[in-house]
Amino acid sequence: MKLIFDQNLSHQLVAALRDLYPDSTHVRTQGLSRALDEAVWVFARDGGFAIVTKDGDFSSRAFVFGPPPKVIWLQLGNCTTADVEAVLRTRHEELVGFDRDADAGLLVLP
Repeated sequence: MKLIFDQNLSHQLVAALRDLYPDSTHVRTQGLSRALDEAVWVFARDGGFAIVTKDGDFSSRAFVFGPPPKVIWLQLGNCTTADVEAVLRTRHEELVGFDRDADAGLLVLP
């Protein structure tokens, strides 16, 4: 599963989670830090990435347009990068199942 981390998440997650999500990236790495959501959406769709975000705007796009790309919406509130990493590690199997489900477009992780 390839993830692209939105600008509201640390770029350090790419290296921290490389063992589970080896082909992942961050919007900053792709020159999309200041891009509109639509540009991130297209990049993720065309590159086979799931968008990981704390921004509800992508969840709206997931409802309107459906997959691809898939959206993982982290509703963790104010938290550390280590907290985000822990959630993505402990829920790895759930994310893999979500990735395999062709009809699923949005996964909300509280």
